[in-house]
Amino acid sequence: MTAAVDIRDVTDADEADWRRLWAGFLAYYDIKLDPGITDFTWARLLAPANPLTARIARLDGRAAGFAIHQLHPSTWVMGEDCYLEDLFVAEEARGQGIGRALIEDLKSVARAKSAHRLHWFTDSENTRARALYDKLAEADGHIRYRTVL
Repeated sequence: MTAAVDIRDVTDADEADWRRLWAGFLAYYDIKLDPGITDFTWARLLAPANPLTARIARLDGRAAGFAIHQLHPSTWVMGEDCYLEDLFVAEEARGQGIGRALIEDLKSVARAKSAHRLHWFTDSENTRARALYDKLAEADGHIRYRTVL
């Protein structure tokens, strides 16, 4: 079942929601980061000159997930690719199409910026996410997913 999801760029007003989701992301992967890194990451996501940015998904007005990404030059195409660095959907929102919606949204954003491909990595044991990714892109043997834009 796919829910109606509102997806947009993060803004200053999303800080508490993003931090809650980010904490969930880090807990999922059992990662401990110095709080300064989280502060620095948040600041970079809002800095207009920084290529790293984020989209936030809302379901019924509540932040449910994010996609952190950046455009980058590529030696494989005449132009840029889009790298999806981190994607996360809150546990209580999983199974409602939010991960798919975030990726489809990011494909549209990347196309609008003339990127040629979208690619990402995932943990090889993240079977739930990989089941979705296998429907959306082709794995290239490096547990990196890429789809033509």
